[in-house]
Amino acid sequence: MKLQLEKALSLVALGVLGALGSAQAAPVYEIKNLEDFDLKGTLEGTRTGYATAVNANNELVGIAKGRKKLSEDDIEGGIVDVDDGISAEEKISYSILKPIVANNFTFTASANGASGAWVPTFESINGTTDPKDTDVTVPESINSVDTYFYDISEDGVKIGAMTGPEKKMEYTGSDTNQDYWYYRDYEIRGVVKTDSAEVALLPPYVEYTSNKTGEADKKVYLGGASAATAISGNIVTGYASVDISKYGRERAQACLDKVGTENALPLDICIQNEQYPNASGSRNLQYQTRAYVWEIDNDNATGKELPLGLTPPSDSTLTYTAQGLGINSEGTVAGRSHVNRNGNKDYFRMDAAFWTRNEDGSYSYNWVPVTSVENVRSSIAYDVNDSGILVGSYNSYVQGYPRDKFFYYDTKSAGTKPIVPNDFYNTLSDLSSRGKAINNKGQVVGYIETTHEKDKPRPKAGFLFDMNAKEGGEFSNLNSLLTCESKGLEKGSDGNWQRHKVEVEDSSGKTLTYSTDIQVVEANGINEAGVIVGTAFIRKPVYKVDENGLPVVENGKYTFELDGNGNPVTSYLPRAVVLEPAGTGATACTFVDSDTGGEKYERKGAATLIGLFLLPLIWLRRRKD
Repeated sequence: MKLQLEKALSLVALGVLGALGSAQAAPVYEIKNLEDFDLKGTLEGTRTGYATAVNANNELVGIAKGRKKLSEDDIEGGIVDVDDGISAEEKISYSILKPIVANNFTFTASANGASGAWVPTFESINGTTDPKDTDVTVPESINSVDTYFYDISEDGVKIGAMTGPEKKMEYTGSDTNQDYWYYRDYEIRGVVKTDSAEVALLPPYVEYTSNKTGEADKKVYLGGASAATAISGNIVTGYASVDISKYGRERAQACLDKVGTENALPLDICIQNEQYPNASGSRNLQYQTRAYVWEIDNDNATGKELPLGLTPPSDSTLTYTAQGLGINSEGTVAGRSHVNRNGNKDYFRMDAAFWTRNEDGSYSYNWVPVTSVENVRSSIAYDVNDSGILVGSYNSYVQGYPRDKFFYYDTKSAGTKPIVPNDFYNTLSDLSSRGKAINNKGQVVGYIETTHEKDKPRPKAGFLFDMNAKEGGEFSNLNSLLTCESKGLEKGSDGNWQRHKVEVEDSSGKTLTYSTDIQVVEANGINEAGVIVGTAFIRKPVYKVDENGLPVVENGKYTFELDGNGNPVTSYLPRAVVLEPAGTGATACTFVDSDTGGEKYERKGAATLIGLFLLPLIWLRRRKD
């Protein structure tokens, strides 16, 4: 059954649930980056990994996050393979008094990689070095540039974003123990990486000029903001700053006004202090942001601003945002924009949108309609395929709680409305879901919640929705499509499936064991061959830490946290995952047991970058088929 949005909402409100029959047409999948029951899905020296896109040549891009918190002795002694267990993540703080430390690193992997199939390989952007080569005793080896890959073209062109490299200035304050101020020229900038060059996508707004009479010569460089989120052919989409927000203007002006006054921060340092997140996580210098496209030609980029969903009043003090997040071969861009729904200023919202390319190269804005203007809080589009089918999600209260629901929409059929597929029931449930990517066969991937607790965080799972498998489409939890080996199982001596037992040696010399468990929690990309990339959680034991958060080391080995029965305490780490359709004769695993200890995966926010205009980047995924 397919439901148009207004009908879906009414049925959800009724809470009518009934189980669907088991899937029949969905393919069986196997995880291809599994080695010795361990998921090889991040860079050495980092804790977590996320695959963000895959192209037709079975090449993926991804992001590794979270440098492991180790002491100098740990690093110099090389006492243990840190992937044996979970070490604490090094906490990255932002201060104009501290060196800038990066926490995000880009990688690629491919089915025919030089280091092995689907093995993550570090890719440098803006001078970054491999996190495995970081030596805390050598400051020059510590990366100051955060980097992000979001998409890869069929020709292997990679696109994403980066921060500026650290700069330092001689300290001028009163602290006799401080030598330098630390800052950078920009907080986030789009980048395109070809075989021959890195092309920075400079936003149109980068510099503030004093708004006071007679001070037109007083300027300060802010850097602006831009990001590249998707690529098709030689056209890249994303978003860029076109002006500064009202409050941002006030803060930049305050820095200019303090120049030359007693105890004032140096101008560049004052600006950097405003760029960093405050106690609430927001930043004082925010920008008017617009969806953008760039044409890449001979390692050069020519940008074009896409129209906003409304015309801001000349006296408006609001910050308006639009973002391009997906693009197809015709140049149609999917994303979101501020808009007055149906022209009504009482319903000023951030909604899903698409921009169509005209014959003269200009673009036209199109609103993705929400039929319940009052009830839908917001919506977003992540991707659009070459047939013009757009995928995204809307947010609305369902049974008293805000939930996201995946939808798809035909951009080429005038007057149509978004379609909200059923998930695991014969009508819509209250399970939040987001469709992240769609290929040209109408296969959609994303994530969905898997439990119905009202007041608790809900575990999530990657899903595959096939629009054409049967009438109304077919919705599958990817974990239910995996082979038993891909779930961390092996056959016992009796021929029955059982969980693989991992052995680790504790600092006491005792051998500890725990059961392997792998859960696919999000799918971010799918190509025409049905290869899916995303994120999976793998169970690992937890290292015991001291009062400083460093792993406890005894007898040259890490000490594991133990429960009351002397067994290792386990948790889950996210790792990039690659799923390929299994060969002929493969069957989906039906093994069920009660050994699901450890923490369930709960996705805790998407803001890995900066401010409102950067919220979608890591998780507002799309594909390139």
